[in-house]
Amino acid sequence: MSDYPFQSKTAPVAPARLMTQARRMPTPRVALVNAGAVTPLAGIREAQEAGLADPILIGDETKIRSAADEIGYDISTLRLIHAPHAEAAVKAAELARNGEADAIMKGQVHTSTFLKGLLPSKAGLRDKGTRCGHVFHITAPGSDRPLLLTDAALNVDPSVETRQACLTHAVHLAKTLGNDRPKAALLAPTEDPIPSIANTMESAAIATWARDHLPDADVAGPIAMDLILSKDAAAVKGYDSPVAGDADIIVSPNITTGNALFKLMVIGMGCCAGGIVIGAKVPILLTSRSQKSPARLASAALGAVLAGAAV
Repeated sequence: MSDYPFQSKTAPVAPARLMTQARRMPTPRVALVNAGAVTPLAGIREAQEAGLADPILIGDETKIRSAADEIGYDISTLRLIHAPHAEAAVKAAELARNGEADAIMKGQVHTSTFLKGLLPSKAGLRDKGTRCGHVFHITAPGSDRPLLLTDAALNVDPSVETRQACLTHAVHLAKTLGNDRPKAALLAPTEDPIPSIANTMESAAIATWARDHLPDADVAGPIAMDLILSKDAAAVKGYDSPVAGDADIIVSPNITTGNALFKLMVIGMGCCAGGIVIGAKVPILLTSRSQKSPARLASAALGAVLAGAAV
């Protein structure tokens, strides 16, 4: 562990409540794209052993078998599909379209290559006009209450319409996880709409839109981070909202902000963050080689919960 003062000494832990909810669902068939490497195979084995995945291994068959032998993973009973390189994501999309896979997980493949095989219209996993969004399910040490963060991994500079879709996805996920009325914050540098700061005006517009389109959620925006985190700060500033100091969802204005927040929470606070792409016909699990076991399990659990809710 580094002595860097902003790096947490607390090891992340997979949230028990999420894991319990996921295990109550039917075990999803999870297509692992480019499975021919030790790290993704170890991750899918963890998910399988936890009752969160029935693996389908897609990729270069020789590499898959070699990696499985290296970690002592018996894959003799698993479905294995030879589809090397970019063909793997295309094959996973085909399985999902045909009802043969309930979720798709990223393996040893660059994220852009992975998503290019899944998200274009020709892949058939999105209804026309549907926008996908990435959501992190983040839990702090000692707490099972999740904070949902959008969009730290997919949409680079999302338009108002895309952020509306991301907010909708996050509200849907929160409700699926058992939160009947989630509180969502549209992150900005200030709570005042200021024409020279585009995000504040856009956040105000999204909050107005949400009153009609998401009546089962409390949405505040623009709202600065101190008001999102602290009821005391809200009281001092006279900001009256049920979201202040009690947010379940943070909608990031862009990928740089969202990604920085996610990594600060994981590295600096010891949080566990499971990530998932929502908006396609099946959940898409974006795992990373740098993620530890708890985060991989949390991502698999999210996939199981959403796949089970869709049945």
